[in-house]
Amino acid sequence: MRKLSSRTAGFTDSVIRRMTRVSQQYGAVNLSQGFPDFDPPRELTDRLAQVAQEGPHQYAITWGAANFRKALAEKQSRLMGMTIDPETQIVVTCGSTEAMMAAMMTVTDPGDRVAVFSPFYENYGADAVLCDAEPIYVPLKPPAFDFDPEVLEDAFRQGAKALILCNPSNPCGKVFTREELLVIAGLVEKYDAYVITDEVYEHIVYAPHTHVYFASLPGMAQRTLSCSSLSKTYSITGWRLGYIIASPEIIDTARKVHDFLTVGAAAPLQEAAVAGLTLPESYYTWLTEKYTHMRQLFCDGLEHLGLQFIRPQGAYYVLVDIGAFGWQDDVAFCEALAREVGVGAVPGSSFFREDVRNLIRLHFAKRDETLLEALNRLENIGKLKKKRSGTRPREYFSRGAIWMTGEQNAILASWKYLNFTSEVHTVRRHAEIPSVYSTGFSRLTILPEQGTAQ
Repeated sequence: MRKLSSRTAGFTDSVIRRMTRVSQQYGAVNLSQGFPDFDPPRELTDRLAQVAQEGPHQYAITWGAANFRKALAEKQSRLMGMTIDPETQIVVTCGSTEAMMAAMMTVTDPGDRVAVFSPFYENYGADAVLCDAEPIYVPLKPPAFDFDPEVLEDAFRQGAKALILCNPSNPCGKVFTREELLVIAGLVEKYDAYVITDEVYEHIVYAPHTHVYFASLPGMAQRTLSCSSLSKTYSITGWRLGYIIASPEIIDTARKVHDFLTVGAAAPLQEAAVAGLTLPESYYTWLTEKYTHMRQLFCDGLEHLGLQFIRPQGAYYVLVDIGAFGWQDDVAFCEALAREVGVGAVPGSSFFREDVRNLIRLHFAKRDETLLEALNRLENIGKLKKKRSGTRPREYFSRGAIWMTGEQNAILASWKYLNFTSEVHTVRRHAEIPSVYSTGFSRLTILPEQGTAQ
């Protein structure tokens, strides 16, 4: 038989969804795939029950039912501080996954380049490849996951036609500041580019941070394809209702792409979801308070267990550092975590373009009892710690101390060294550590005999 398409040769199946299957296999508490285990608002489920009897059950208008688009336009106009025309500026999609793919196909031609911040949600790279576009990865530097404007500009110099911007960010929980977004806007204007935003966590932001819609910045409405969905805001990830908001000129093309990708999102679910889009402002206040509570419960628990992690500014994911456990393969670690500890996680390597294998992602969009059960199980995570060799190099990605094996000395380090460059540095005594602060390298490997960092 003739060879199949080679488009997918550069990526695997979804690691996130694979880890859900691993969790199910071992009966683990699934903190890998980001979906809640609590019910949607009652207003939505009650309306869905009515729609099941009344309809509609046939196709809606291809780019979205009129009442859904009207309710969405009113809600987002209020939040984004701009007038959105439901007739010309919205296309309703089958989840934000289709929205992002349709947006990418709307903007790019084969051979175009697209800038992507790393770490990134795993679909972005695959979307670019499936569009025959080339991703250019721009690193975000822990612990704040800031970006270097010069590195970002270099991506545009290389011809990036668009930037994919996930804000708040999955997996690192970063919420981009207005100042950072204005830097991006300036580069987009300078290089005549577009921004494709993924803003599905727009309502899950923790004080004192605030979400700024990129399209709301001066001059950016004409250059932005704002993608989002109802999945996270209303706890209906299985309903698969997403959308693109953009200028009429962009939406005209996006609608044609969407039409031949999926025809349209589910009509009865659009009808029921209007009840969510018209909820009062008090619902979003309650939602923020609910997720703030879950974040505190889970992060305080991880801290009590002595695990190193970054407390997210938005979304509902935590990156946990497993460097001290001595594993070189984060995928194997996550499989062992599900099998032997009973908690499902996602290996961090699936989110980074850089060679990062000492982080795992956990999520906390769960009921208190589920999170407490997961934390109770994580008390046994110590069983996964491998025995250390006094002469074997070890790699770390830690915000705490870097310990030199074979000696009793401790080298106090900063996250600032993690700029994901290939520079090599030698650390022979404590006095030289400040030079490490001012430069970057991808990993720190301590060789006890030589004391070499690389």
